[in-house]
Amino acid sequence: MLKPKILVTTAAGKTGFATAMQLLEAEYPVRAFVRRRNARAMVLEQAGAELFMGDMANIADLNRSLIGVQRAYFCAPPAPNMLFHSMAFAVAAQDAKLEVVVGMSQWLSHPQHPAFATRETWLTDRILSWMPDVDSVIVNPGWFADNYMMVLEPIAQLGIMPLPLGEGLNPPPSNEDIARVIVGALTNPAPHIGKTYRPTGSQLLSPQEIAAIYSKVLKRPVKYTNISEKMFLKAISARGVSKFFQSQIRYYAEEYRRNAFGLGGVTNAVKEVAGREPEDFETITRRYVTQRAEAKLSLTNKLKAVRNFVQIILTPVPDLDKYERDYNYPAIAKSAYAPDFNSWMNTHSVEGAFGRSF
Repeated sequence: MLKPKILVTTAAGKTGFATAMQLLEAEYPVRAFVRRRNARAMVLEQAGAELFMGDMANIADLNRSLIGVQRAYFCAPPAPNMLFHSMAFAVAAQDAKLEVVVGMSQWLSHPQHPAFATRETWLTDRILSWMPDVDSVIVNPGWFADNYMMVLEPIAQLGIMPLPLGEGLNPPPSNEDIARVIVGALTNPAPHIGKTYRPTGSQLLSPQEIAAIYSKVLKRPVKYTNISEKMFLKAISARGVSKFFQSQIRYYAEEYRRNAFGLGGVTNAVKEVAGREPEDFETITRRYVTQRAEAKLSLTNKLKAVRNFVQIILTPVPDLDKYERDYNYPAIAKSAYAPDFNSWMNTHSVEGAFGRSF
């Protein structure tokens, strides 16, 4: 029996790459939608994926990418025009009469959230569920384990984990476990149609506990330092992170401090959909640090970390409110963080954190 061909969008990204690789390992034919032939795209091609280079904002490219495809994983590119990408993809998926689409959402998804990207994500969830001839499944992880790798350099070289997370808790999922849920829903969609799953790691952790795990893995002392939001924004601005990402992650850091990612605790989504227990953070960290050159302790790397720290000090705080005004992000008169809404809390409790219908 022939296995269905599956399109994976943003296939060179965190979850797209892991999803495509796992599907290939399971011997499914994969078409990998990428923007350009970069190193990751070439790895996918060498693993057996059919590369499709195109622009997800171009409906003609989307239509061509879906020729001969039966199922798809949709992850909108992290850009200000996410809603356009989502609508264009939904139209193309409907025209192609796909069997099922698994869509990437986020744990905070709410129509009155202060983050523009989160409001667009909420709309995308609805758009995917409204396709009349295409079934859908939503995956809505919280704060990824991979996100802590943003500060791997000071963790490994200076022994500090500088993040503005307060005392919030989080059960961080790996990119690979998130992909396992996506793959489970794509390869056996029937039990999951119309449901939303939140993959998590195996344990709810404080920032101090996360720093202690880094210390164990790297075999050197690591201390969590709760830095200000301004210092964090200066740091990611100095690293060349896009203004769009900067403007959104400041809201997510505030949600972290409010313990929004700790609500719902550890779910059994990975076990239920993928048939295996989720990875613990130590296992995830050991794998990720082996892939990063800045994790290696050396005089050169330490001097580079010190130089980058000085650069952060000298970097001005970005005016992200002005950025949002300049790009005409729609303002919400009564926006609030996710836990402030009873409607969000009612569907994000421990009982409703996974496998819920939308």
